[in-house]
Amino acid sequence: MLSSFPTLLPFLLFAFVASITPGPTNILVLSNSARFGLAAAVPIILGACASAAMLVLVVGTGAGSSLSHWPAVQTLMQWAGVSWLSYLAWQIFRAPASAVTAQDNGSRLGIWGAVSLQWINPKTWMMALAVVSVFAGAGEDRLLHVLYLSLAFFLVSLPCMGVWALLGAGSSRWLRSPRAMQLFNRCMALLLLGSAWLSVLA
Repeated sequence: MLSSFPTLLPFLLFAFVASITPGPTNILVLSNSARFGLAAAVPIILGACASAAMLVLVVGTGAGSSLSHWPAVQTLMQWAGVSWLSYLAWQIFRAPASAVTAQDNGSRLGIWGAVSLQWINPKTWMMALAVVSVFAGAGEDRLLHVLYLSLAFFLVSLPCMGVWALLGAGSSRWLRSPRAMQLFNRCMALLLLGSAWLSVLA
């Protein structure tokens, strides 16, 4: 396997770093897990991981290559993503200041929200383009390699985002008062807003 696919191990390292480092999706996983419990983060994790892996597959089959040739589409997607993340940050910021034990209050992102976030995020598309161009190779096994890369990205990103969910669930013990919950919500909202706008300003 590795002899016919020498870029697999480097890709696994890339996928780990890309999945574990802070970003909008990880912050949303952390926030939802802390506010609504560990189970609430599972649909977000599954949706985000499956969607990102599907993007690798779509780009690898050539369907997403035109994105790199259409800067206007990239810009439109970027602003759509930033606008939506800003809206989510506002919803988190103004969430009711109830203790974490009241886990039935507030709106949750959910699986389809996580899926949509990946598909309108141009950074995820660029990541998929980079994965395919750097790690897939150009031989007769290229499509098979793309399939392996997509599956590997899904399997690597699941536990990485799971770590963020566990961090969120673990932090809930410090969120027993409405004041602490409000402070947490506002910190998460500002982090989400910052991560969204840094992608535009960078």
